[in-house]
Amino acid sequence: MKLFVVTALTASALIAAVDINSASVKELTSVKGIGEKKAKQIVAFRKKECFNSVKDLLKIKGIGEKTLKKLAPQLKAGPCKKR
Repeated sequence: MKLFVVTALTASALIAAVDINSASVKELTSVKGIGEKKAKQIVAFRKKECFNSVKDLLKIKGIGEKTLKKLAPQLKAGPCKKR
């Protein structure tokens, strides 16, 4: 039973979505498909304007519909800290 609980907790930690409104560059680069350059662009955008949804990533140069489709399951747009 203990093994199952540990396995379940580990699996849920692996699929936890990264919050694009609060994640650091390092946290963003842990997402498959986001390199350091894109992570820095996301953080820079966020300083000016919060992300209302993951779809707002389309405002980032170099992120199109195809890329967004791959990234979306790994990300979330949490509460904006500017409001």
